Amino acid sequence: MPRAVLIGEAMLELSRADAGWKLGYGGDTLNTAIHLARGGIDTAYLTALGSDPFSAQMRSAWQAEGLDCTAVLTHPSRQAGLYAITTDAEGERTFTYWRSDSAARALFDCPGIESALAAAEGADMVAYSLITLAILPAAARDAVFALCERVRARGGTVAFDGNYRPQLWSGSHEARGARDAAIACADIGLPTLEDESALSGESDAQAVAAHWRALGCGEVIVKLGAQGCLAPGGQIVPPPQVLKPIDTSGAGDAFNGGYLTARLRGSAVAEAILAGHRQAGWVVSRRGAIPPLD
Repeated sequence: MPRAVLIGEAMLELSRADAGWKLGYGGDTLNTAIHLARGGIDTAYLTALGSDPFSAQMRSAWQAEGLDCTAVLTHPSRQAGLYAITTDAEGERTFTYWRSDSAARALFDCPGIESALAAAEGADMVAYSLITLAILPAAARDAVFALCERVRARGGTVAFDGNYRPQLWSGSHEARGARDAAIACADIGLPTLEDESALSGESDAQAVAAHWRALGCGEVIVKLGAQGCLAPGGQIVPPPQVLKPIDTSGAGDAFNGGYLTARLRGSAVAEAILAGHRQAGWVVSRRGAIPPLD
């Protein structure tokens, strides 16, 4: 069975439930990791939580989803971050965050990080996002890049999602530098045109793909929201069905999960794109970034 390791931050999630709120969990790379695990991929998540009851509940829930939590490290004094989702009439979401002191930001200071990185080196795929880099200090970002180079040297694959959240960065210049360094040590690129436009002003999907390829990332899928995606061959591949979303939270993460699951199982790029579209369509038809299986 293929082995995948995803790196990032997972948080407690507040989402609307009738007149009140429901407490769950989410995070871009966590969402993708759970989709991979649900798809039968041996998947580990590399992050940090606290020793509080909420952190324990998240670990338990992830294990129930089939995630390997041996790389979920424990910070001695910090806890998980928190975010709330609000959606408009079209299903578009807005996030409010409480994450500045989350345990994941100090992941590389946690006991057990060296052994966790050593174990990740042997994975068939390591995946992370620009949000992963945004929450980490510069030295920890360099450690992630070094891990990626070691994975690739051993014949593994690195996947990178350019998920851009401006409020996590000191400025767009810093974010672009981190993004380009990550692209340079990635095999599969999963940018979103909306994020790329916000980060660099580029509004053309073909130009985005060309930029990523020029930096060394060979397999680039540019996500275009409801229009579908730009495939490596240059054609736009729409979703197989037009849907009216209920909640678009986690749509891009779900596409990543479907796409990477298919690629790890040996599917061609075209088949993997359709798998990504189907996974994203299932998610946007339900509430929450990780809807329960039905």
